[in-house]
Amino acid sequence: MRNFSQYKLIFLSTLFFTLFYNFSFFTNVVNTYSFQGFNKIYVLSTAILLISFLTLFFTILSSKYTTKPILLITTVISAFTAYFMDTYHVVIDSEMIRNSLQTNLAESSDLFSFKLVLYVFFLAILPSYFIYKIKIEYKPFRKELFSKLKTVVLSIIVILIILFSFNKFYTSFFREHKPLRFHVNPIYWIYSVGNYINKSLNSGPIVLKEIGTDAKVIPEKTIEEEEKKELIIMVVGEAARADRFSLNGYEKDTNPLLKQEEIINFPNMYSCGTATAQSVPCMFSIFDKADYDYKKGISTQNVLDVLKHTNNIDILWRDNNSDSKGVALRVDFEDYRTSQTNTKCDDVECRDEGMLLGLDEYIKNHKDKDILIVLHQMGNHGPAYYKRYPKEFEKFTPVCKTNQLEECTQEEVSNAYDNAILYTDYFLSKVINFLKPYSNTHETAMFYMSDHGESLGENGFYLHGMPYMIAPNEQKHIASLLWLGDGEMKEDYNIEKLNTYKNKEFSQDNLFHTLLGLFEVETDVYKKDMDILNDSRKPE
Repeated sequence: MRNFSQYKLIFLSTLFFTLFYNFSFFTNVVNTYSFQGFNKIYVLSTAILLISFLTLFFTILSSKYTTKPILLITTVISAFTAYFMDTYHVVIDSEMIRNSLQTNLAESSDLFSFKLVLYVFFLAILPSYFIYKIKIEYKPFRKELFSKLKTVVLSIIVILIILFSFNKFYTSFFREHKPLRFHVNPIYWIYSVGNYINKSLNSGPIVLKEIGTDAKVIPEKTIEEEEKKELIIMVVGEAARADRFSLNGYEKDTNPLLKQEEIINFPNMYSCGTATAQSVPCMFSIFDKADYDYKKGISTQNVLDVLKHTNNIDILWRDNNSDSKGVALRVDFEDYRTSQTNTKCDDVECRDEGMLLGLDEYIKNHKDKDILIVLHQMGNHGPAYYKRYPKEFEKFTPVCKTNQLEECTQEEVSNAYDNAILYTDYFLSKVINFLKPYSNTHETAMFYMSDHGESLGENGFYLHGMPYMIAPNEQKHIASLLWLGDGEMKEDYNIEKLNTYKNKEFSQDNLFHTLLGLFEVETDVYKKDMDILNDSRKPE
C-alpha cells in the first residue's frame, strides 16, 4: 500500500464519514428543505461544509502520534452511531451516552442484529483496517507544519465561502432548524461526549448534600389510640406511554384488570427526561425538570433519604431493570434480574411479578415502622417488546418478533408493545391484590409511574432518548396511577374532590412531595402545592 500524507488520509476519511455515516442527517435535511430546484445546491453545500469542517477538526488534532488513533476511534464509534441513528432514528446526546453506559449486557443484547453486523463490518472493520495498514509519510517538521497550516487555511476559506454564499439558507439552518445538527455524525456525538464528561466529572470527591434532616412523621392519632403503620408500594414503570393504557381511552383493552379496581388515574402525567438514566434520578430528586442535572442529582439526597431521616420509615428497593440509577444507594437494595433471587424466570428473562415474592417476610420483620417498597420494572423495555411478557399474554396479534423494528409493520410493533402493557396491567393488579390483605393491619397504597414513554414508529422514530426539546410527545407523556387501599388510607382523602382535578397536567416533579405527603412527613423541603393529593386531603 502506497504512502499517504496524513492530510490526504484525513481528507479521505472525512469524505467517507460524510458519504456513508450521515444518511440520517441528509435524510432530515432533505425532509426539511426538499431536494428540488435551488435546494439541491443548498443540500450539496451542507456536504461540502461538513467535509471541510471535519477536515479542519482532524487536522488541528493531527500529529505523528494522534492521527491514526483518533481516526480509528472515530470510525468505530461513528459506525455504531450511524446504525442506531439510521435504524431507530435516535439522537446520540449526552443523556443517551449516560443511558448507554448504565445499560447492562442483557439489555444491550436486545439491540444485536444482523444489520448491526453489516454496519460494523463495512463501516468499522474495513475502514479501520485501511487506516491501520496505510503508511503515513511524514515530512520534516517545517514542511509538515506548512502542510498543516495550508490545510487549515484552505478548510476555513471553503467554510467561509459556503456560509457567506448561502447566508440566508444557513441562517435558517442554524436558527430555525437547530435539531438538524443533532444528526451530524461524528460531530454531534463528539460534542456529546465532551458534554457528558463536563456534566459527570467533578474537580474533587462528591460531597453529598443532606436535605430534609428535620423530617418527622406526624402522628394522626393520640397515644391512647392505636395507629396503623403505612405500607406503600411505589412501582417505577419502564417505557410505558400514557396513550397505550385503555384507562386513558386507548381502543385496545390493555387494562382489563386495573379497570376493575378503584384506581385514581392521572392521564396527563409527563416525564422529567426521555431515558431511564435521566428520569429515574430526576423523579426522586428535590429538583424539578428545569433545575435538575446529573451533578446535582448525585450530590444531593433524594426523597428516599428524606423519608429515612424520620427514623420511622423502612425502605426497600427491588430492581428488575438495570439498577436504581443511584437513587437507592443509601437504602436496602435487592437485584431481581437473576434466578438466584427471582424465582419467576423463564427461558427469556426474569419477570416483574417475581419481585413480590418474599415481601411478606420483609413486612413481618419491619412491622414496627412504616414501609416504602419500590419495585423497578423491566416493563416495556425495547426494542424486543415480544420478550417482555410471558406467552399467555400475547393477546394482540400479529406480533413483531425481532429487535429490528423497521422490518415489522407498525401494527406488529404496536401489538408486541401492547402485550407488554397487558402484562404490566397484570403485574400492577398483583401488587394491589398483594396489598389488600394488609388493609386490616396497615394503611396501604400503590403508586405507579413510568420513567418515560416510547416511540413506536411514529414519524419514523423508535425507542426513546431524544433530547427533551425535540422529543415527540410519545416519549414524554407517561402512564401513572394511584390505588389508595381499602382501609384508612383511603379515608384520609376526599376521593370525589381528587377525581375533579386528576386530569390536570402533572409531572414527575410532583413525586418528591406526593410521597412525603402520603407518609405524612413534616419537613421544610416539603411543598404542599407540589403534592398531587394535598387539595383532596381531609382535615384532621
